Amino acid sequence: MLLAAGLVLSVLYAVTVGSAELSVGEVYRVILYELFRWGDPEQLDSGAVHDIVWLIRLPRVVLAVLVGMGLSVVGAVMQAIVKNPLADPYVLGISSGASLGATLTLLLGAGLFGAAGVGLGAFIGALAAAFSVITIAGIGGRITSVKLILAGVALSSLCSAFSNLIVYVADDPSRFMTVQFWLMGSLAGAQWSGNFRILCVVVPCTLFFISQARILNLMLMGDDTAVTLGTDLQPYRRVYLVIASLMVGFVVHVSGVIGFVGLIIPHTVRGIFGVDHKKLLPLSALTGSVFLVWADVAARTILPRTEVPIGILISVVGAPFFIFLMVRKNYSFGGRA
Repeated sequence: MLLAAGLVLSVLYAVTVGSAELSVGEVYRVILYELFRWGDPEQLDSGAVHDIVWLIRLPRVVLAVLVGMGLSVVGAVMQAIVKNPLADPYVLGISSGASLGATLTLLLGAGLFGAAGVGLGAFIGALAAAFSVITIAGIGGRITSVKLILAGVALSSLCSAFSNLIVYVADDPSRFMTVQFWLMGSLAGAQWSGNFRILCVVVPCTLFFISQARILNLMLMGDDTAVTLGTDLQPYRRVYLVIASLMVGFVVHVSGVIGFVGLIIPHTVRGIFGVDHKKLLPLSALTGSVFLVWADVAARTILPRTEVPIGILISVVGAPFFIFLMVRKNYSFGGRA
């Protein structure tokens, strides 16, 4: 309840922050008019203030909520799938697959696929990477967490190599800059139509994973233990990986590559509330939403008259956190590690 209240307060504050100097009253009058039709239509139905609040700021804040929720939940699920606290949504090569898809789309010409061509290419690349990881990990026997990690590392290196080769041989600097900006991550392109698509994916998938808390808890115990309890984790691991990749693909489609959220949030929540996914997943969803809302506020305000890409800002925090996890000698993750 405290996290939910904190999320509401964070959204109410974040929508008042921006480069344009608007009073709190102006902001909330526009929102109340659009939601409940309270106020004077001639003053609130259009104009610069209306467009800034309703078409730019509020969609961006809502997108931060959904992206933070999606990445945090997928991070917790990925860490259970591979039984590794250092995993996040990109550890299995999905990020590199998305990068390769975006790079190929720009090379072919994003206009061939419409305005959202780069995002569409990233989405297809993410799904293709996920299916490839599943296929590679299944060669020669059953899928295990170790084989998934190794397959993900190998595929990530391969996709990164191809992406770098494409950028190196490309003769269009403008496309190269577009790829670079997109890979840094940003919520600046938020629109209500895109938010609705993300909502239709992130929320149902989050509820699905919450309903699978028992199986996710079994994954922490290992395949051998789960088999002795009468549960084969192999089919569940495939399904979870595909659904998680779907979530990541849609998030990457609208926000670019934002790393470390799926690492920082589940680990923090797990350290406070324990490893039970029945509590971990909903708490991670709320915490991730609050975290990304405030990260976006910082990205918009930390430097005057400019915006820092949110992917860079989070990486500045996430990379030291990742190193901290690596050097720790003890970690409670369904046991000692």
